[in-house]
Amino acid sequence: MAKKHLLGPFDWFLLIGIVACNIVNSIMTNSFDIIGTISSIAGIICVVLCVNGSIVNYLFGLINVTLYAYICYKSQLWGAAALNGLYYTPMQFIGFFQWRKRLQSGQSTIVVPRKMESRGRIITALITVVAIVACSLILVKFGDAQPWQDGASTMLCVVAMILMVRAYMEQWVPWNLSNALFLAMWVALLVKGEPHSGPMVIMWSFYLINSIRGWIEWKKMVDRQEQAEAQEEASAQEPVSE
Repeated sequence: MAKKHLLGPFDWFLLIGIVACNIVNSIMTNSFDIIGTISSIAGIICVVLCVNGSIVNYLFGLINVTLYAYICYKSQLWGAAALNGLYYTPMQFIGFFQWRKRLQSGQSTIVVPRKMESRGRIITALITVVAIVACSLILVKFGDAQPWQDGASTMLCVVAMILMVRAYMEQWVPWNLSNALFLAMWVALLVKGEPHSGPMVIMWSFYLINSIRGWIEWKKMVDRQEQAEAQEEASAQEPVSE
């Protein structure tokens, strides 16, 4: 597979954009939210590197999820705090070691992506729906203010992270859906004047843009990988001339 520059123009647009938006937000609110800013910037670096198949994404992911867990805890978003602190944090280490097994030949940081079969997609979708309904009903019992949104976003993230660790391109479907839900949640909190909400709205907006692009880029990567494998197989089957 041909080498490419790790970061392209759109990657730099996202990175510069997140920094610029946080600066603008600080000026407009006349305050600098250092924890929210670091979390949002680390998060965007993480997802940009993930789109490019770089294993280094897990380093910045670890910074992002630990700080975001703290922010959610302070904002009394118990589900999101638990999701990031108890699930995402250890999954950064699991993902790192899983991706190390799938690094491209001759590459020290770039993973080989893969695609699920149709049967796997159907099973994953059914399991996700059942998990969302079950989680939401449990949250209803506990008096959650937004049980269906919380249940859906939580279980979509759980599924997406599992698919990400396994290096499946289908990870971007639940990431897109969960990013849209979390963006809506933080916009509502911004309207209420919740601390840290400004940088979080910025972060989730960029997450959503990046996850849409993630599906496009990983599909291209998988297509290139399949073409390369098909060419190798065809070459191997060619008769050797005497």
